Amino acid sequence: MSKTKLKDFADALPTFWKSSVLAQVGTSNIKVLKMNGQSYPAETHDYTEALVVLDGKMFLSVNGEPVEVAEGEMYLMRAEVPHAVEPGSHGTLMIIDPVMD
Repeated sequence: MSKTKLKDFADALPTFWKSSVLAQVGTSNIKVLKMNGQSYPAETHDYTEALVVLDGKMFLSVNGEPVEVAEGEMYLMRAEVPHAVEPGSHGTLMIIDPVMD
């Protein structure tokens, strides 16, 4: 068993908005990334993902509707739903999504 400080892991990442796989649990990836206030373009996935704000705040546009995810909150992004990250999103984000072969 191992212990990881998620914020320290994210702070060591060289690039904002580029997630890094911290671990795999079963058929899921645990990813962490840094948000720096910039927007991230709209995307869709063919899988559901969990977006967990570890610190800071994330502003999303989900199907064109604003969604705010605060520190300590999780947003479950359903498969095939268009979503974008809006400006002002900052802090540390953990993403849980399926391992892709």
